[in-house]
Amino acid sequence: MTAGTWVLGGYQSDFARNWSRAGLGFSDLTEEVATRTLKAAGIEPGDVEVIHVGNAFGQLFTGQGQLGGMPATVLPELWEVPSSRHEAACASGGIAILQAMADLESGRYDVALVLGVELEKTVHGDQAARHLGAAAWVGHEGQEATFMWPYMFSALTDEYDRRYGIDDAHLRAIGALNFRNARANPLAQTRAWELTDASFSADDKVNPLVEGRLRRHDCSQITDGGAGVVLVSDRYLARRPELRGLARIQGWGHRTVGLPLDQKIERSRDDAYVLPHVRRTVTDAFARAGISGVADVGAIETHDCFSMSEYMAIDHFGITAPGESWKAVESGDLEKDGRIPVNPSGGLIGGGHPVGATGVRMLVDAAAQVTGTAGDTQVEGVSRVATLNIGGSTTTAVSLIIGTD
Repeated sequence: MTAGTWVLGGYQSDFARNWSRAGLGFSDLTEEVATRTLKAAGIEPGDVEVIHVGNAFGQLFTGQGQLGGMPATVLPELWEVPSSRHEAACASGGIAILQAMADLESGRYDVALVLGVELEKTVHGDQAARHLGAAAWVGHEGQEATFMWPYMFSALTDEYDRRYGIDDAHLRAIGALNFRNARANPLAQTRAWELTDASFSADDKVNPLVEGRLRRHDCSQITDGGAGVVLVSDRYLARRPELRGLARIQGWGHRTVGLPLDQKIERSRDDAYVLPHVRRTVTDAFARAGISGVADVGAIETHDCFSMSEYMAIDHFGITAPGESWKAVESGDLEKDGRIPVNPSGGLIGGGHPVGATGVRMLVDAAAQVTGTAGDTQVEGVSRVATLNIGGSTTTAVSLIIGTD
């Protein structure tokens, strides 16, 4: 069982806010997220010993790199605190968390500030899609696509269809669930959106095709935003015996494979799972947490950049047998009051997806769930939450198990 990493506090910005339209940049976003994360954790900037920043596309959307230096730029008390930026496409936040955990568990530091920040609304949506395509194998795949990632996850849908059969109505039901959950989340990007049943139908006017077989409401949104956590070691808690009931990262998994989706699919031809490395990422996290599997988890926050990525996660978590994710969709198992609630926050489709922040946001929400502080998104009686944060066509996969012991 993984030892020594506790969540002292966390913060998420309002994912409905358009920072660029307000004339604000990375300095403003970083200052808000860092300051309010530290306040939530009840510590001062001077208590921070190391900083890890998750960001995927800063240079492409704003021209700004070297974001490891941004926390000290906006908070002078962080001057000279070791800091680095981590990039793994949509899994950048998950990687930043893992690196902070390694620092704490190695004994180098006892207090780590982890920030995930992304600004995506600086350009037109078509240009944003081209920037996001940098997480594929540029020049080698998806060259015929207008929108790279809907194209890729439509191709994953086709592979599921080839192996097992798939009904697109189940994908649209996943989108509907996440939009519905997001209405209860006061920080969700789509919380005020007015949608109807037709929004989750095959109506080409209300819910048009984007690429392949994926439709508008199968897709997460272009989002600005950030999230942060303060992680601390067992040694820190030994010095603060008054701290009780904190969330703890009980287990983790992390695997990385090659960039192309076709390569992933070809390598799994004889495997029950379409993406066996994702399955092993999850089972690694289960094993490190000392649990037998998904039956020991009360809720899941998973990477639904598209409805198909959640459909994939359902069977890869073991909620159903491989290829049978539709059964969990039809049965209501994924609902907030179901057998295994998935994305009670609204996930990426409903909640928003500021790419480098998503893995950190998942941890913030998971920690709130297990400590009973998730407000209107709270799942009753949940004591353990699993996360899955993926980058690209699952090139990078990070899974965490969060509990309170």
